[in-house]
Amino acid sequence: MPKIVDREERRREVVEAVFRVVARGGIQQATLQNVAAEAGLAVGSVRHYFDSHPELLTAAAREMVHRVEARVQAQRDLLGPDDDPRDVAEEIAGQFLPLDAARADETAVWLEFAVAARTDPALGLIAAELHDGLRTVAGRLLHRLGVDDPVATEHLAAVLDGLALNAALHPDRLRPDTVRAVLRRHLAQLPEGRQPGRADAR
Repeated sequence: MPKIVDREERRREVVEAVFRVVARGGIQQATLQNVAAEAGLAVGSVRHYFDSHPELLTAAAREMVHRVEARVQAQRDLLGPDDDPRDVAEEIAGQFLPLDAARADETAVWLEFAVAARTDPALGLIAAELHDGLRTVAGRLLHRLGVDDPVATEHLAAVLDGLALNAALHPDRLRPDTVRAVLRRHLAQLPEGRQPGRADAR
């Protein structure tokens, strides 16, 4: 009997192909033809799962947001009430940074999407969602540290954005150990706030 391929599974495979193509050559290389070849499919098959090229890119960008959200949630699930709040903040904030090969590729791909989002309204909406999501997470981390300050939240988000950008552009000059050290130094320099209770852990 012929193998029955789940539609969502095949869509995920095509999105993975988009990531690989963009990571290697930039978003301009993510044509339907190149993505189809990367996925081992005919162009017509890709069109069966995505009606248009913009829909394909939008789906890939949306998947990028979901991946970051899933990693952050998984890290939260590992937390215990006795964990050091600054260690917790470092680990969760690190989910937005290229600290390993997978996150490095993801960051490179996201930067390609972020540049395209400047002139693409659909990608712009997703870029805004990630922008807001990062600041929501940053605010919660700072709240856990007893710091409730919108400026401090924006500062932490800007540190993460800057580290991600520069580590993606200059990986040989800004290595993961240095990225982590900069993040740790920033968190250590935060003012001492109130001592959060266990209810603040999430």
